[in-house]
Amino acid sequence: MNKEQIQKELQFKAVRSSGAGGQHVNKVSSKVELSFDIHQSLGLSDREKERLLLKLDSKLTKEGILRLQCDEARSQHQNKNLVIKRFYGLLQTALKEAKKRKATRPTKSSVEKRLKSKKIASNKKVNRKPPELE
Repeated sequence: MNKEQIQKELQFKAVRSSGAGGQHVNKVSSKVELSFDIHQSLGLSDREKERLLLKLDSKLTKEGILRLQCDEARSQHQNKNLVIKRFYGLLQTALKEAKKRKATRPTKSSVEKRLKSKKIASNKKVNRKPPELE
């Protein structure tokens, strides 16, 4: 992943935020929308592109464009920094590969604990039966 190349490929659009804010919200475009085309990216390898398309499927448009937006701060610059930080965090988590699980045998104490709990459950059920009269 080439961060410098990806940074150049990011597209930003500033729009007016929705919600409360009085007169300020009507005249300032502080909300920032980030869009990133995964298919056209030169900063990602083909393997990374496939992984991102698979992992971020629910966050992508039909064309394979990732769109994020931020309107938390009143400043456009702060929102831009926040959305970039969120974008890179999303990329890192999607590209992170899970460790392979190594199969191990159960420990002696865990086996004994399991058998003991089975014996207790068995005794509980035996005690529920009515006594046999001879």
